[in-house]
Amino acid sequence: MMKGLFKQQGASLDINIITSKEAQAFIETHADVLNSAFEQMKMSATMRDSLEHSTYVFSGLKTFHELNEAFPSLVDEQGNKKPFERFLNDVQKVDKTYNEHYLRAEYNFAHASAMMAAKWEAFAEDGDRYNLQYRTVGDDHVRPEHAALNGTTLPFSDAFWDSYYPPNGWNCRCTVVQVRKTKYPETPREEAYRRGAEALANDTRGMFRFNPGKQGKAMPDYNPYSIRRCNDCDLAKGKTNLAFVPENELCAACRLVRQCEANRYEVKKEYANGGKVQVHQLVNPHDSDYGKLMSVADFFAQHGAEVKLTPKMSRPQKFVYQNIYHSLMGTKFEGKCPDLLIDGKWYEHEGFTSDNPKRAFRNMLTHGLKQSNRIIIDRPDLTDRYMIRSIYGHIKTGKDIEEIWVRDTNGNITSLYKKNGRPTNGQPPQVTNR
Repeated sequence: MMKGLFKQQGASLDINIITSKEAQAFIETHADVLNSAFEQMKMSATMRDSLEHSTYVFSGLKTFHELNEAFPSLVDEQGNKKPFERFLNDVQKVDKTYNEHYLRAEYNFAHASAMMAAKWEAFAEDGDRYNLQYRTVGDDHVRPEHAALNGTTLPFSDAFWDSYYPPNGWNCRCTVVQVRKTKYPETPREEAYRRGAEALANDTRGMFRFNPGKQGKAMPDYNPYSIRRCNDCDLAKGKTNLAFVPENELCAACRLVRQCEANRYEVKKEYANGGKVQVHQLVNPHDSDYGKLMSVADFFAQHGAEVKLTPKMSRPQKFVYQNIYHSLMGTKFEGKCPDLLIDGKWYEHEGFTSDNPKRAFRNMLTHGLKQSNRIIIDRPDLTDRYMIRSIYGHIKTGKDIEEIWVRDTNGNITSLYKKNGRPTNGQPPQVTNR
């Protein structure tokens, strides 16, 4: 990342560096470290995704602070740019501070938050059937202020847990358990809140007054790398389309980080020939056609293509749509959501079934061409000759068709039509275009 920072020009840090491949690789790596803290914990997929979202944003803001702190070291006392080796040596202290000392405490906090978030999910299934009770580990290392909270017992639905649910500080080991109402009396609310206020009296910034389970966050919005305003920001709450004017550089960086997060893909498969299958985080793996799309993507990736699965979107937020489908902006397909991006070209998969294969083929062409002029269809019981003749019939009526591919029941995909000459041997597009 420091190599990326060394390329910076000007007297101030350009916050757009957050979107650079060097910074993004660093953010991903840092977020992966935090995510590994709860990799083995049992929780819903929705909760896990939410926690991982928060660790990415947290890592992005932390990265912005690291870059900001390292930036002045680019020049020497005379204002001249240092040689890279000297610059790298001078910023080692930044690395040690942020990525050794701070990261250890952040990892522990992410672990504690995720554990308590998973417990909250389980508590939610029973609701107020049981009360919740605050407990410390009971050893000599328990902080006196946290010890004062030990045994505090209130219903699941009490707002007390919004502010005093663990973890209540760095390296906090406290927990909460369900207890029978008949066995443990409720703590008077006034007393419970007094204990809570005393326990977090040293948290003058109010960073730890959050509930990771209710908020679905491993890290609170207000943390060492953000500002108090973040607690009330609609951006942090996911209630805005990001079309706002940042109040300061940190807000602008936060906006960029969240835009980058919205455009993330997870690598599912990689091949030695460079082929790769990536799935956007908004793709629903429970969609009925997900398996087929993964099969299509894997076929092309095996032949060296870089394939991305993209989500179906109904009335998407503009910034999210632009991040994913930016190359469609200004074209006749703007606003559409094709299924696959294969080596930079958009493809739509159609798998319409019918007792009438001719009707199935006609419908697949009609529906597919609304999303893209490159279509991959599930082969109907028709001859290639019939289908090619039908394609040319559509072209004569003015339909724009670049490529048509057919997928058989075994998952093999062959080329049926290509505008600039039919590919040979049924090879994937990136091979025949070379």
